[in-house]
Amino acid sequence: MKGTTNAAMGEAMRGGVIRVLIADDQPLVRRGLALILAPDPAFEVVGEAGDGAEAVALAHRLRPDVVVMDIRMPVLDGVAATGQLARELPGCRVLALSTFDMDEYVVAALRAGAYGFLPKDVSPEELVAAVRVVHTGEAAVAPRLLTRLISTYVRTPHRPRPPVALAGDLTPREQEVWRLMATGLDNAEVAGEMDISVSTVKNHITSVFAKLGVRDRAQAVIAAYETGLVEVGAQG
Repeated sequence: MKGTTNAAMGEAMRGGVIRVLIADDQPLVRRGLALILAPDPAFEVVGEAGDGAEAVALAHRLRPDVVVMDIRMPVLDGVAATGQLARELPGCRVLALSTFDMDEYVVAALRAGAYGFLPKDVSPEELVAAVRVVHTGEAAVAPRLLTRLISTYVRTPHRPRPPVALAGDLTPREQEVWRLMATGLDNAEVAGEMDISVSTVKNHITSVFAKLGVRDRAQAVIAAYETGLVEVGAQG
């Protein structure tokens, strides 16, 4: 009985631990990232992968909460691996890593299902914060950087669909929240622009995500550029 109780207590304690898998083709980068996260009792680095295929296989076996995923890797790149994980293990959230802040592969990873991205020269504090944010299901991308990135690499189609065709029954207020969000404003700035509360903005954003069929802010911003709701150069 005592053994059962101890096991249950251990399992309960593990409930608050964020299980992390690190995927990068450079062993030194993997080790460096692990050394940043491992000492913090809030994290458990459950494995390391040297390519995207290995990352997917290990994720199926180890069931991490967050995968810190390099975008450019051999065998299966990080974008394809992210898409596979988003389809097969939706509870496993990907935080993409890129050598550069501005990288078209980052947009592809966000479109594929990544919850955020970081440059590889990120500080330890920023890495820890981003893993925590991604674990909660939020997008770990600064709104203005996200907009600058997406406006650089997402091109409006020559014959874009009207936004209403994608938005379904989006109300005028919801469409305005979507537009302002896509120009790089954070929730507080959207609230100030529309003279409404931040909590109301959050409620509108939740509704926008549901009606657009997108999962997070990054995918909503991509949709805004792809449909022509916001055009390149419209950032706030």
